[in-house]
Amino acid sequence: MSDQVSDQGQDTYNPAEMFEWMTKANERYQAVIEQLVSRNEGGMSDSSMSVMSDMAGHFQSLGEQLTSNPMVLFDEQMSLMQGQMELWQATARELLGEKNVEAVIEPAKDDRRFTDPEWTDNLIFNFIKQSYLLYARCLLNIVHGVEGLSDHTRQQLDFYARQYVNALSPSNSIFTNPEVMRRTLATRGQNLLKGMEQLARDLKESAEGLNVTMTDRSAFKLGENVATTPGQVVFQNRLIQLIQYQPTTEKQYKTPLLVVPPWINKYYILDLRESNSLVKWLTDQGHSVFIISWANPGPSMRDYGWAEYMEEGTLAAIEAVKKQTGEQKVNLLSYCIGGTLTATTLAYLAAQKQADQIQSVTYMATLQDFSEPGEIKVFINESSLQGIEKQLDRTGYLDGRVMAFSFNLLRENDLFWSFFINNYLKGERPAAFDLLYWNTDGTNMPAAMHKFYLRNMYQNNRLIQPEGIELKGVKIDLRQIKTPAYFVSTIQDHIAQWKSTYKGAQVHSGPVEFVLSGSGHIAGIVNPPNKVKYGYWTNKKLADTADGWFAGAEKNEGSWWPHWQNWMLEQGHVKAEEQVPARLPEKGKLSVIEAAPGSYVRKTIAEVLQEELTPEK
Repeated sequence: MSDQVSDQGQDTYNPAEMFEWMTKANERYQAVIEQLVSRNEGGMSDSSMSVMSDMAGHFQSLGEQLTSNPMVLFDEQMSLMQGQMELWQATARELLGEKNVEAVIEPAKDDRRFTDPEWTDNLIFNFIKQSYLLYARCLLNIVHGVEGLSDHTRQQLDFYARQYVNALSPSNSIFTNPEVMRRTLATRGQNLLKGMEQLARDLKESAEGLNVTMTDRSAFKLGENVATTPGQVVFQNRLIQLIQYQPTTEKQYKTPLLVVPPWINKYYILDLRESNSLVKWLTDQGHSVFIISWANPGPSMRDYGWAEYMEEGTLAAIEAVKKQTGEQKVNLLSYCIGGTLTATTLAYLAAQKQADQIQSVTYMATLQDFSEPGEIKVFINESSLQGIEKQLDRTGYLDGRVMAFSFNLLRENDLFWSFFINNYLKGERPAAFDLLYWNTDGTNMPAAMHKFYLRNMYQNNRLIQPEGIELKGVKIDLRQIKTPAYFVSTIQDHIAQWKSTYKGAQVHSGPVEFVLSGSGHIAGIVNPPNKVKYGYWTNKKLADTADGWFAGAEKNEGSWWPHWQNWMLEQGHVKAEEQVPARLPEKGKLSVIEAAPGSYVRKTIAEVLQEELTPEK
């Protein structure tokens, strides 16, 4: 251990004190374990059971392939032994006083687990780190190198193996993380006591798995420092509230703009704060902006399926916007699953010969072809789906906290283990961060909708098939969509991979503009011009393949938002010469119900479930 740790320890504890706080920490740890056991007394959920069964089956397939072709295992074991021998030799040379001994293995450049200087400067921690990295490399190489596995099986095995090796990281342990050891000695173990308290609270507030606290939720209040753009709710039904934003210009474009956000989490990702609010920026450009705020459903909405989301969601909102403004055409701007719903809505309207009411459509990070949906596919297979559906049939909804836990595991080191270390081992409270506040403000999924989405989109990819999906008795086909479309995707998106979204853009029959933003699923979309970040690629020609499009694309600096605004003007979807006096929400044909952000967005998962699951007295 370094001198820094030793000196600090001598100043801050004696053996008796150390024994006392270690005993207290252990008592609280035992209480947490009892809480966890008590929560799971009824056994694992159907979905968890299916995941465990699926995982066991895949590892059995891996074992069978290794038995028939053991050379991959042999080669990796030999490589591991060689690496360990080199590490022992390098460590011995350092012990003998040699300086600047080259590491046998280094963490990846984007691996932030080992940034503390002691992981490199301290001989013991450096040895622990490299031993772990050698083992992790060995295990992952075996999964990557074995032959005879399907691509889907290999992808799932890689996911499970990655979860395993990252859970074993020495950074996740009290006694092998130098930062945690220093903190423990300096605080006489108070960090561990605080950490156990936080862990107990998080377990209590989790539905399944562990939803770690990512931000100081007490620092945010809807309508005050997030979701602050002024507006009024002018329409609502059981599924949505429709917000019309207060104009900020004297005149507005004649054709109103309806924003269709995702209902996985809440709409205000597009209105976090004034400096990065897309809806505020759109309003400032002169658009009459409306946005859907989705209800947070409970068991009582179990029968709401995709058709209901279209009928009471997009279609109802379009009619309300037209009535409020007196216009016959609407521009649509959609995001993620909200874009998938928007595409089905347009195909439905096209089949009904009613698509002329939509002037243009914009899809932000939207999948329409689900043949390559990204790493989320690891959760999509028959065994897992049967388990999910069995649980949905019993409860009537998918708890949004379960979905959040699953999504966090797609980036486990950044979205799970880093907070695990900070909250439970260091005993610190997470900082206030509006994006993470939104990320933890989840929503439930109605049983019927979620089953339809998983089966028809992710598993069977029916949306892209001609008349592969039927809604309200109408077979829809994306090829019938002739509405001018603007697709914007993000190059680092791990939820809606851009090459998959490109396939959806190729299906529409109308004029299509495809743009690729830098960064990922959120930062690449919520990228205000004043930040001058990430940049974006453009190519007027829609090539046969995504790679072909990118090869001919031009890189542009800054945000894609002004490019979209110029496209709207150049294509005539809004016209400067057809502006109307600014539309005040209270002056429209609909009655104002309440001020934005409205009441639907304020309902948390816990509040919804308490209301619906608490027996009446």
